[in-house]
Amino acid sequence: MHRYIGNTDQDKAAMLKEIGVDNINSLFSAVPDSVHLDRKLNLPDALSELELVKSLKSLSKTNYSTDDYTCFLGAGAYDHYIPTVIGELLARQEFYTAYTPYQPEISQGTLQVIFEYQSMICELTGMHVANASMYDGATAMTEAAIMAADSTKRNEILVGKSVNPEDRKVLSTYAKFRNMTITEVGYKNGQLDVEDLQSKLNSNVAALIVQSPNFFGIIEDVEGVKDLVHNNKSLLIVSADPISLAVLKSPGELGADIAVGDGQSLGNPLNYGGPYLGFMAVTEKLMRKMPGRIVGQTTDHDGNRGFVLTLQTREQHIRREKATSNICSNQALNALTATIYLTLMGKEGLKEVAEQCIQKSHYACNELIKTGKFSEVFSAPFFKEFVLQSKQSVEELNKKLLADKIIGGYDVQKHYPELENGYLVAVTEKRTKNEIESFCERVVK
Repeated sequence: MHRYIGNTDQDKAAMLKEIGVDNINSLFSAVPDSVHLDRKLNLPDALSELELVKSLKSLSKTNYSTDDYTCFLGAGAYDHYIPTVIGELLARQEFYTAYTPYQPEISQGTLQVIFEYQSMICELTGMHVANASMYDGATAMTEAAIMAADSTKRNEILVGKSVNPEDRKVLSTYAKFRNMTITEVGYKNGQLDVEDLQSKLNSNVAALIVQSPNFFGIIEDVEGVKDLVHNNKSLLIVSADPISLAVLKSPGELGADIAVGDGQSLGNPLNYGGPYLGFMAVTEKLMRKMPGRIVGQTTDHDGNRGFVLTLQTREQHIRREKATSNICSNQALNALTATIYLTLMGKEGLKEVAEQCIQKSHYACNELIKTGKFSEVFSAPFFKEFVLQSKQSVEELNKKLLADKIIGGYDVQKHYPELENGYLVAVTEKRTKNEIESFCERVVK
């Protein structure tokens, strides 16, 4: 496969002649001379392809990769196993270069992928309708909050302090410019503080956002707060780890009105932070309030199965002031990744991944406590992440582990000052018994 197709001087001359100009600078004649750059860019001299590839590979080796390091870092992005076939299928030209399926008659493949993706998300979340186009878990959660405010005609959102801090920052940024009030609800033993929630529910609350498993890895008692929220005529938004839904009750079963989350763990690489994939699913009642797009199944004139964009509520499709969202990216390639992953895993495979996460994380937690260097912070049940208190600073601990090619856990004290030396450790199905035991041995050295 070619990395690029170069244009020769003859090619350039032919193109300029075809459009009727003498040189490339003529293409910019409308730009005033005062804004033209009259010097060369401050860039190094050009390299041959051989030299460039060698230089970039050398530069890339300064990064710590999960290909070479054992990873126990989570906090929203996870080192799960990705079947090799996913990369092979994604590299197919019709998928890799596909964009928004504006014309259904020539976009049937892309539309079917999105339809299958939506169907799987509905099955995972236990909701009626799912969309496509969400950037990541943070923006999906934020869009859900905006939708709740628009639907209820209220402007206050309650969000658990146990929700991912980065997601809460995104929510606050959006809220600032939409006249929405964000009120945080505290936590007790790592779970949403029900008493604090009761004290903050009022007639202006549009929704409660709860994450389960939450940022601490703990499974929230969503059913325990469902009636409190609904009796207040507010909506319940549940942010979930899609892997956990193979073994835990779905948001739909728990009484959620909106289910959101990050689909990175569904076959998408860590990618140094992105691009990722946000998913969103809602009850039928909220379907027309949902942002993004919904692909539907239909039949053509001859009775053949076909796919169309059933709902298109983005500003690219309708008047800006009528749009439910200004999210413009398609994210179809990431949705395709999730679709292939879920298809390959199937119900039993996904369940096996979830069960291994539970078993291995609990084993790691117990082994770390046995070292005497860590103590339990919360006693509530957790999925694949847990918080322990370290007897030494997390920075020192992780620095020592890096020397042994181990990427350690997350320093929760950054966002929760009250959890001094709090160590958030993630253990996925990729971690072996030897890797876990090696991790536990090295943290006590």
